[in-house]
Amino acid sequence: MKKYDTIVIGAGPSGIMAAITATKNNKKCLLIERNSYVGAKILASGGGRCNLSNTLPTEAFVSMFSREGKFMLSSLKTFGSKELTEFLASVGVKCHAPDGFRIFPTTHDSKTVVNALTQELQRLNTDILMSHRVTEINNRNGSWEIDNAYFCNKLIIATGGLGFMHLGTEGDGYKFATATGHKITKLFPAMLPIETKETWVKNCRADTIGKAVVQINLPKHCNKKAVGDLIFTSTGIRGPVVLDFAREITPLIDEYGEVPLLINLVGGLNEEQIRAKIKSLPQNKISLPLPEMLNTLVPEPLCVELCKLVGIDFSCTISKVEKIKRDKLIKLLAKTPLTAISCGGFKEAMVTRGGVSLKDINCQTLESKISKNLYFCGEVLDLDGPCGGYNLQWAFTSGFIAGSN
Repeated sequence: MKKYDTIVIGAGPSGIMAAITATKNNKKCLLIERNSYVGAKILASGGGRCNLSNTLPTEAFVSMFSREGKFMLSSLKTFGSKELTEFLASVGVKCHAPDGFRIFPTTHDSKTVVNALTQELQRLNTDILMSHRVTEINNRNGSWEIDNAYFCNKLIIATGGLGFMHLGTEGDGYKFATATGHKITKLFPAMLPIETKETWVKNCRADTIGKAVVQINLPKHCNKKAVGDLIFTSTGIRGPVVLDFAREITPLIDEYGEVPLLINLVGGLNEEQIRAKIKSLPQNKISLPLPEMLNTLVPEPLCVELCKLVGIDFSCTISKVEKIKRDKLIKLLAKTPLTAISCGGFKEAMVTRGGVSLKDINCQTLESKISKNLYFCGEVLDLDGPCGGYNLQWAFTSGFIAGSN
């Protein structure tokens, strides 16, 4: 049986970071990965461009993770975006924030990051076991035995969640957590497109709706809303605002079967502001058919569909539309009803909502409060954030904290 100071299960961003940090602390470390290569989720992040983090101050960053975010505060103060970019620079990866917010490697290529991290593991002589799926962990008087073949003083679980299932994630970490007495909060797919009951959306796929406001239209949840770019698909909606907001929608689909939404398609303008905008249009614009007249507010294909919903002949000019229908169209621009009925499940999800209960984890060290010398980091924990580098930053941060301890 091979013996190590530390064994890390999972070679995603948190696991790699944990292994590098532990090895740097003069620990004999083994990194185990079920895939034939490390960093699969890093390669897939940001559409291959690798949005590593962002420039938000720590407190604002934490607030994007809802109530659970406070758990991250001490870890991020130790290893936040500044420390991450400094570490990456030390292994040869230069980073920048071209839009002043999102941090990328200057190459905008996730392979740059994975190659640098792999080289650092090799430089440190960290043992790596590929194409091995851990099936069993056992506590041996405070130390840990893995698959009756490996033994360590400290064990770090960095297996991720159920997102990106095509990369081999099957929730093994939840099984290990449950076996060691930890509670798993209910798991839901997050950061994925949403299917709608309405089929007219398929006719509006050509354009992105900027600064759309998506709101849940249920009595107890109407305060939940998000703003961002929205894209109509053949079966529903997607785009950054949908990916971010899906974490709020999928649990409600599970509970109610379908979730009514209200979409503001005009950058948050209310009905009166829309009317004022129309009145301010030049005369030559007002004399055009509705889709052409309103194309500064919404794309023409979308205007056509909204006119159909109201019962307006979209070839008409606005002066020929009766007032009651004109008012309905304006109301629809401000609050378009859609009904979320499904999502692609974990096969489509990039992130998991839910995970190992934070109540059982020491927020300072990420060590289990139940089993000594057992640590959890990354997405396996009950923490998930929106698009924009939040989840990848937390993965690296938590890996650093677990590896340090």
